[in-house]
Formats: sequence, structure tokens, C-alpha cells
Amino acid sequence: MAIRADFHVHSTFSGDGKSPMEEEVVSAINKGLTHICFTEHNDIGFPYNGKDDEGMFDLNTDSYLYELLRLRGIYGDKINIGFGVELGMQTDVFRENAIYAKSYDFDFIIFSCHIVNKRDPYYPEFFENRSEEEALREYFECILENVKLFNNYDVLGHLDYAIRYAPETDKNYSYFKYKDVIDRILTTVIDNGRGIEVNTAGIRKYYLKDVHPNTDILKRYKELGGEIITVGSDSHTAGYEAADFDRAYEALKAAGFEYYCTFEGRIASYHKLG
Repeated sequence: MAIRADFHVHSTFSGDGKSPMEEEVVSAINKGLTHICFTEHNDIGFPYNGKDDEGMFDLNTDSYLYELLRLRGIYGDKINIGFGVELGMQTDVFRENAIYAKSYDFDFIIFSCHIVNKRDPYYPEFFENRSEEEALREYFECILENVKLFNNYDVLGHLDYAIRYAPETDKNYSYFKYKDVIDRILTTVIDNGRGIEVNTAGIRKYYLKDVHPNTDILKRYKELGGEIITVGSDSHTAGYEAADFDRAYEALKAAGFEYYCTFEGRIASYHKLG
């Protein structure tokens, strides 16, 4: 396996996780991974609006950490188990996110935009009564606002995530339609010394043609000087760790990358792509 570190994994400590941490650790070991990093959801200020279970994206971090340390004691000689979190980006809760990010000794922080101006692209209403392009542009502009405001993270998660839920998914989508705003996102991330992730979940869950973000964005990130890059399956169920990492490898090589990163204590290590 060319990429042996999965740095985006959810367990039942995430509100939408399906498998206990131990099952995922054992599965990752059986797949030959050297690193697994749990990145449980913590979406402060998530607008539930009766559509999701209230509080499902509020992380019980102490319980999560206790279990992770227990598993390190059992499996630590077989695999590196990272203590990570996926923070939900919203401009009006950046102070709360800043306080939370400093409250624990995380190995790794993903910063993701799941909510756009208090609306969730997961639901069709986000795209209704306007063009798909208009809705996606609002999504990218929201990310830009957030990365300008908040800097205590390691990588920006699944940059073009919202295309999973677009009426035509990625059929009409291209980096070049949104180049102006995406380039500003990438430049801000790079200037702040942060990175991006390659996320493979869209391929298996939504039948997308490419990884998140797509290969054209990865190429542009590299052209602009981006070097920090992690790879994550965004698995929520045991057995999907490192799913479609062959596609991530192809995208990274096509974009000109020779390395991928892991993190420990918020410090990046670089690993040669096989």
C-alpha cells in the first residue's frame, strides 16, 4: 500500500459514526496501516433546526480521549493512534473554536466547512431556487471567510465537499468555474503555514469522479507552493479505513506530489509516496 496513514476517521464518538474505535483500530492494523488518526466531529453552533438529533455533533472529548489512550495501551506497538478532531467552521463561533482547540493536546486538527451561513448543503433546500453555480460559489466564499479568520488548525478538510450534495453532483463542476475564490482559499492556507487534505469519501459514498478536492485543485495547490497534505478516508464504519487510497495516490502523483504527511503533537512528518 502506497499510503499507510489514514488521517480522517470517525467512530461512535462522532454523532454520525457507526463503529466503536477498537473495531476501526483492529481493521486498520489488518489492512497494514502504520497510522490511524481519529478526527471526531465537534461542530460548535451547529444549526440543528429539528433535522438532526440535537447535540449529535457536540463531542464528549474527555470520554473520547480516555478510550483512545486505552487503545494505545493495547495496540500502540502495532499502529500509531492519533488524537485528532474535525472542527466545524463557522465565522460566528471562531472564538469558541479557538478556545476549544487550545484546551486539549491534539495531535491533529482538521478544519471543515459543513455549514454555510447557517444552512447545511446536505439538505436540498441549500440548492433550491437558484443555480447550482450560485450555491457552490456561496459555499467557497464561506470557506474563504473562515480561513481568513481562524488559523489554529493543521489542514483544511475536503475543500469541495458541497459538490457531494449538488443536484448534479460533480457533473457540471470544475475548479476553473470557481478559480478566483478557490485560489484565494489556497493562498490563504499556504500563507498561514497550513495544509489541505485529500479525502476519498466522495468516491465511494456519492460516486464522484475524483477525490476531494479534485485533482485540478491539488495541482493548483502545488503550483502555489503548497506542501502539507494528509490523506483521509472519512470512514464512519469499520472496514472503510484507507478506502480508495489508490485513487488518492493517483491524484497526488498527477498533481506532482512526492510526499504525504502525518501529524503528532501538531507537527508534520513527511512520508514518501510509494
